[in-house]
Amino acid sequence: MHDDLTAALDKIEAGAVLEDRDWQALTGGRDLIALGMAADTARRRRHADRTTFVQVVSVSVSAPVPADPIGGDAGEVRLAGRPATAEAAVAAVRTLADRAPGVPVTGFAYGDLDALCGHDPVRLGDLLVDLREAGLAQVASLAADALVDPEPVVGVLRGSGSAVSSLTFGEAVGSDVWRLMQRVKSWDGIGGICRALAPLPSAEPSPPTTGYSDLRQVALARLLVDNIDSIQVDWSRHGPKLAQVALTFGADDVDAVPAVASHDQGWRRSPREEIRRNITAAGFRPVPRNGRFEAVEP
Repeated sequence: MHDDLTAALDKIEAGAVLEDRDWQALTGGRDLIALGMAADTARRRRHADRTTFVQVVSVSVSAPVPADPIGGDAGEVRLAGRPATAEAAVAAVRTLADRAPGVPVTGFAYGDLDALCGHDPVRLGDLLVDLREAGLAQVASLAADALVDPEPVVGVLRGSGSAVSSLTFGEAVGSDVWRLMQRVKSWDGIGGICRALAPLPSAEPSPPTTGYSDLRQVALARLLVDNIDSIQVDWSRHGPKLAQVALTFGADDVDAVPAVASHDQGWRRSPREEIRRNITAAGFRPVPRNGRFEAVEP
């Protein structure tokens, strides 16, 4: 291992401030394997060989009544899209919760809900309470790049009894992501309201990332952001192969595994069997969970 990378990893382990030379070693060095091994050690220290995954049915907020009954392998029903009004958001959650009894309903980006409330924290807190009472288990996402001061956001979520499934880096790319990791690491209370950090982009940036850079980003997220419990990768967005390799670079949770398979594939090729095989092949123990991050058994 390069001496500069060793020194940077030692500083992370000790909680010391990273200097420019350390960042260069972490983000620009070629020894990706050593970085991955350090992240894997940090991940196993926290989660041992346990890897959670959730199977999701995605439903548009503009049409929250799915054509087919929701059940089977679904551990979460997720409302996708931005609601037109606060009232529409509450109505969509209530409709879907009635249609999928026993399956946690998640949905919405925190920023979209904030915008619906005119960025008024009192109105937003009231809306979050209404959504929770209508059946919303978790807000789906919160973008870290949009937070100038996280303290009011943590306060609103705590005060309303709400939590967020995934903290994302929003539209940040490149060096902005590394700076965000350092900021998130310093945020008090963020781990109490955000269950997982999703360090990879939810939409393809321009220019597109590479598998090499994606794995580096996952590893650094696990090494640097120690105040959020889980590092998450998206099965549907990033694909089974990258998701599988990311598990060996510090990730411990796989989001958005499809809940429904083609009937002609047979159970051995169902999404649940595929994700179980991939997790096991990576050397970990698969644990299905639901939208509340509760372990469930099939």
